[in-house]
Amino acid sequence: MIAYLGRIVDDNDAESKLDDDVSSLSKSLDLQGSIENGDVSSLASKDFGGLYSVKPLFLIKPSGAEDISRVVKLASRTSNLTVAARGNGHSINGQAMAEGGLVIDMRSTEKNHFEFLPINGSHYIDVSGGALWEDVLTRCVSRYGYAPRSWTDYLSLTVGGTLSNAGVSGQAFRYGPQTSNVTELEVVTGKGEITVCSETLNSELFFGVLGGLGQFGVITRARIKLQQAPDMVGISVKWIRVVYSEFEEFTRDAEFLVTQKEGESFDYVEGFVFCNNDDPFNGWPSVPLDPGHEFNPTHISQTAGSVLYCLEVAFHYRNSDHPTVDTAVNGLLGRLRFVEGLKSQVDVSYTKFLLRVNRAEEQVKSNGTCDGPHPWLNLFVSKSDVVNFDRTVFKTMLKDGVGGPMLIYPLLRSKWDDRTSVVLPEGEIFYIVALLRFVPNGPSVEKLVAQNREIVNWCIKVGLDFKLYLPHYQSKEDWERHFGNRWSRFVERKASFDPMAILAPGQNIFRRDPSNIITSREF
Repeated sequence: MIAYLGRIVDDNDAESKLDDDVSSLSKSLDLQGSIENGDVSSLASKDFGGLYSVKPLFLIKPSGAEDISRVVKLASRTSNLTVAARGNGHSINGQAMAEGGLVIDMRSTEKNHFEFLPINGSHYIDVSGGALWEDVLTRCVSRYGYAPRSWTDYLSLTVGGTLSNAGVSGQAFRYGPQTSNVTELEVVTGKGEITVCSETLNSELFFGVLGGLGQFGVITRARIKLQQAPDMVGISVKWIRVVYSEFEEFTRDAEFLVTQKEGESFDYVEGFVFCNNDDPFNGWPSVPLDPGHEFNPTHISQTAGSVLYCLEVAFHYRNSDHPTVDTAVNGLLGRLRFVEGLKSQVDVSYTKFLLRVNRAEEQVKSNGTCDGPHPWLNLFVSKSDVVNFDRTVFKTMLKDGVGGPMLIYPLLRSKWDDRTSVVLPEGEIFYIVALLRFVPNGPSVEKLVAQNREIVNWCIKVGLDFKLYLPHYQSKEDWERHFGNRWSRFVERKASFDPMAILAPGQNIFRRDPSNIITSREF
């Protein structure tokens, strides 16, 4: 079978025969799951970004970790096959693709694990790496009244996918990213070994995989920290947006809120930039939470610039707390310097709040906007450089908007674990910036990709302290700059857990060379 695979890889004429050999390959591997021809499956050849399209050799739908282990070991016995784990396909730059290789559809494993675990007075949930966060939310809350502490804005992402990057949202200032809220993993390494790891057991693999961009292993199970959820019956979240005309006042208030003690601030803090005009996607209409509430621009000063800023917060409560909720919320809002008369508020259920982006996605899908390419750009920018970033990028380069949200809000470095593979700007406070474009097919896509490159090149040229989030680079030199003094550690982990560079080829960090095994000495 290995010889057969070698012929397929080297012989283009063999492509027409692939369908006939899928079953024999499956039997040879003794898989409990299934295999599909890479030609007939569009699932593995594209992603949410819509910027890349490459053809894999096969799409594997494993039944569990044992199947994944067999696939990785098979690849290791060939000279050039690679393996990519694909979650729900929400990558932007082809990170979960494997041209001419094997793509593992992790969604086929989503129901493998779901166990509620009370341990020493704390509560956890063991879930599959292929499970969607929205399903974890629904099942945890409905069965046990508990929920994970840290989320992403969009919940139709897999557990393994977000843990391989970081997983951030408006709760991260308090609880850290999702990588700070997992205590144990089961991982299939690039050697095909099924390994359980934690802070105290196989710790180098545990911290390497968290934020490791899929380079060291495929996450097949994760143990997630839980907390008691707000009441599920009725209303339990006050969701509020307030507007600023000055960036410095916006950042002052956002930083004030994220640095307060638990119980003395909101439970969720985010923000975004919008255009000072009536553009339906980029301007005033994008701000109100209540459809019956219109944005009144007469409250905006005549001296305001081309863009404005919205601080978005949420306060969670249980029904028994209701009499004191308004007092607490009004007390916090009274300490902020937003523009009077431009506050928007709705009261919603906890699950409805957490699934807010999923509902917005349904709306854009209905008009076809979601089907086009998504040339997104995500960055972490240090507090020391964020004013300069605003002045040049938001107020100049992007003054007309990006056809989608332009998120910006502060995070706290102390809530992140430096032992993971994630790299961050220096300083306690840094900002996430997310330019979430929704554009139709056409030449405009190339222009927006070029604009992303222009922004990144400007950050490098002026010496901004920044890092790409969900990074994607084309050269070893770029990756070395990205990781900085953490690069040698990253290479050492690769040499330990995937020395043949089999995993996650779409990240374009390491290339599989049949004549070479990665060692830390080479770098």
